Amino acid sequence: MSENLLINITPQETRVALIFQGAVQELHIERTLSRGLVGNVYLGKVVRVLPGMQSAFIDIGLERAAFLHVADIWDARSQEGGNVLTPIEKLLFDGQSITVQVIKDPIGTKGARLSTQISIAGRMLVYLPQDSHIGISQRIENEAEREALRAKVLSLQQPDEKGGFIVRTMAEDASDEDLKSDVEYLRRTWANITQMAKTQPPTTLLYQDLNLAQRVLRDFVNEETASIQVDSRENYQMLVEFGTTYTPSVLPKLQHYTGERPLFDLYGVEEEIERALGRRVDLKSGGYLIVDQTEAMTTIDVNTGSFVAGRNFDDTIFKTNLEAAHAIARQLRLRNLGGIIILDIIDMENEEHKAAVLAELNKALSRDRTKLSISNFSALGLVEVTRKRTRESLAHILCEPCPACSGKGQVKTARTICYEILRELLREAKQFNPREFRIMASQVVVDMFLEEESQHLAMLGDFIGKPISLQVENVFHQEQYDIILM
Repeated sequence: MSENLLINITPQETRVALIFQGAVQELHIERTLSRGLVGNVYLGKVVRVLPGMQSAFIDIGLERAAFLHVADIWDARSQEGGNVLTPIEKLLFDGQSITVQVIKDPIGTKGARLSTQISIAGRMLVYLPQDSHIGISQRIENEAEREALRAKVLSLQQPDEKGGFIVRTMAEDASDEDLKSDVEYLRRTWANITQMAKTQPPTTLLYQDLNLAQRVLRDFVNEETASIQVDSRENYQMLVEFGTTYTPSVLPKLQHYTGERPLFDLYGVEEEIERALGRRVDLKSGGYLIVDQTEAMTTIDVNTGSFVAGRNFDDTIFKTNLEAAHAIARQLRLRNLGGIIILDIIDMENEEHKAAVLAELNKALSRDRTKLSISNFSALGLVEVTRKRTRESLAHILCEPCPACSGKGQVKTARTICYEILRELLREAKQFNPREFRIMASQVVVDMFLEEESQHLAMLGDFIGKPISLQVENVFHQEQYDIILM
């Protein structure tokens, strides 16, 4: 069985879909405006040292100076064996250039928080160029496995090479070749950072964590991946450059999609996104799931619906639960549901049926790249799944609480509707040749187009070569819009 990766890139966002057995299995979305600064490495300039607070303000080119405390200065610890901190005034002076990494984004009136201890994340490992320690993720609990991984990583280091590593959970089943390529990638990245720090002026961004499209090449591709299709020529060329340097084995799978139909339309991804935001998931048999996402947990309820099969009702329940096991595994990945997930599987009297459904669920969840654990049936017939939260769920990225219903339901954000309209305009511009396009939408969506999204609207207008006008429809709610061909 092979899988395909689709990368849809626009100036405002990058969307990635993983297709397996003809169905969308995973969705990843990264918006240009919401990429944080955590992990970025800058060549900073000391603006002011504050001995009384044992801290300093560092200019890294942002609106406000960033904050560096003595406890986050690597040299302060290493010189005194880590017990007594060297006073900050002995380490820094005004005007000094210093390589720093953002460990906390700026919030409100507070500047970013910095550290001089650099760490660079790879797929399997985190590289610590100033440290010599080999650490193992606490989630890898088996002591023999921990020692084997430590020995593997140590064997990949040359005697004269400095730096340590933290072995991530992802490395649990990694081959020697996987670990080796990760070590090489991280060392190349650090060499590039140190070279830039010698030649660039202060406030230069030396390193930014990979964007979503680059992470696809580094983290998502495996031996089952048949192709990676990118629908932007410019970004395809950038990914080829990145792949040539860091992931050369992936390059034969990278393709530039040039078809007429939008890439996500071709594979039915847009419809899947719509369905993944709904509560009800229909099963082929006539049964269905109800997915309810709350702050504390997610519940998934399995129902037989109109499904009737087999000689008796027990067979119907068993077959519905088996089908639901695969649907549940897919929905967890598609919606990126994390934390505690309670599965209300239809009650079964037969112990063999229970064991078979649990085995099917384990099998279906084994494809998940996110760490999870599954309990046995509880006394109430519930199955508890815990799945690591790695990023926001799909609903949290694309939707916001509805002001009309006090947060009980959800509507898509004005920005999401803007991007939907931009995609629809592009789609219609390929099919029709009107004099002008007129967007009819709610006040909040039109305001978004006139202010924050004006550049993207203008770029699209230039691209399709047609004027685009806006009209407020007060009777429209936030998700409603219409595109009139003039």
